[in-house]
Amino acid sequence: MKTEFSLAQLADPDIAEADKILRACVHCGFCTATCPTYVLLGDELDSPRGRIYLIKEMLEKNRPPTQEVVKHIDRCLSCLACMTTCPSGVNYMHLVDQARARIERDYTRPLAERALRAVLAWVLPRPGLFRASMILARLGRPLAALLPLSKTASPSPTLLRRMKAMLALAPSRLPASGPSAGTTFPPLGARRGRVALLQGCAQQVLAPRINQAAINLLTRHGIEVVLVKDEQCCGALTHHLGRDGDALARARANITVWLEEAGRGGLDAILVTTSGCGTVIKDYGFMLREDRDFASPAARISALAKDITEYLSGIDLRPSQQQHGDIVVAYHSACSLQHGQKITQLPKELLSKSGFVVKDVPESHLCCGSAGTYNILQPDIASRLRDRKVANIAMVKPDMIAAGNIGCMVQIAGGTSVPVVHTIELLDWATGGAKPGLS
Repeated sequence: MKTEFSLAQLADPDIAEADKILRACVHCGFCTATCPTYVLLGDELDSPRGRIYLIKEMLEKNRPPTQEVVKHIDRCLSCLACMTTCPSGVNYMHLVDQARARIERDYTRPLAERALRAVLAWVLPRPGLFRASMILARLGRPLAALLPLSKTASPSPTLLRRMKAMLALAPSRLPASGPSAGTTFPPLGARRGRVALLQGCAQQVLAPRINQAAINLLTRHGIEVVLVKDEQCCGALTHHLGRDGDALARARANITVWLEEAGRGGLDAILVTTSGCGTVIKDYGFMLREDRDFASPAARISALAKDITEYLSGIDLRPSQQQHGDIVVAYHSACSLQHGQKITQLPKELLSKSGFVVKDVPESHLCCGSAGTYNILQPDIASRLRDRKVANIAMVKPDMIAAGNIGCMVQIAGGTSVPVVHTIELLDWATGGAKPGLS
């Protein structure tokens, strides 16, 4: 694609990066076939190709974002299926991230929407506040049915519609808190390695059983696990809301404490059980590339970050003698894992080797509609995507559904009675742990 940025504009590293990305796009349109919003809405401006054009115009002419631009960028899930499909290697992720930051800086949203986004950005990265908000939401769930709704679904939802979606996502009960930061779990037997395990934000409130399963499995196989003290949210939530100042501050704080931990006892890897977090941590090196003090440390942390299944693929997992039968598992490949990190086969191979019958889900490339805060901010599109995903999962008649991202798990569980568990829970079970529960 031809661009016309001035030399002064290209002196900005972000604009120079955008120029490189835009020039790689040949507008072939292959991305439209795998873009969830284009598949649902059929609007060219709700496809990656259309959004790229809108972003180009906004950046090239250095004009404030219009309401139309904001509407179509907001509808993007950042599922990154377009990047998997693109034959030209267009890095859409970095382009749309830049557009979101520009919108956050230069566009004034309606007051109610600004307030909602501010609340999400403040509460979700803070587990204590998030837990309190879930308790309040649980108490308010009976009131959700009383909130008025329009009779037709809209891709531009009202505040009340978003509030109803928020209340619907609140669990009926919360599990007890998991292990606290600063805890180290020694290996059983001789130590074969040492890792830090990302504690996460929403996950440690909604499903601490996931990291507990990871700790059980790793220590059982000789790996020391540390939950690093003073670790923060990885920054993914605020990054995708366009609040890059907050996201980068969190990235710097995490880089500092992780490198301090590596200096104390050594780290083979920083393991992540929430793939949405993993995609962003692996991108720290790019996000902080212009930071004189953090560019090199950020690149080091990105290199250390691994999805839990990446690390386990290098360990000889020992199956237990307990029988778990020929359980059919529908494997949902989270977008952040398959498109963001290009990890597609490892989780399925690990599950198959552990004795499970693993089934691929039809249209597995399409997002389930979770996408961080998307199922709150764009609930109607998210609900349609969830229903489509659940219908595709039902076609393989599974006993369980496995996924590697808490957002996907919550989203899918809202539309099916089939148990939804994390991949690591099944692997823990297969190697001597407890059968996965849902609390």
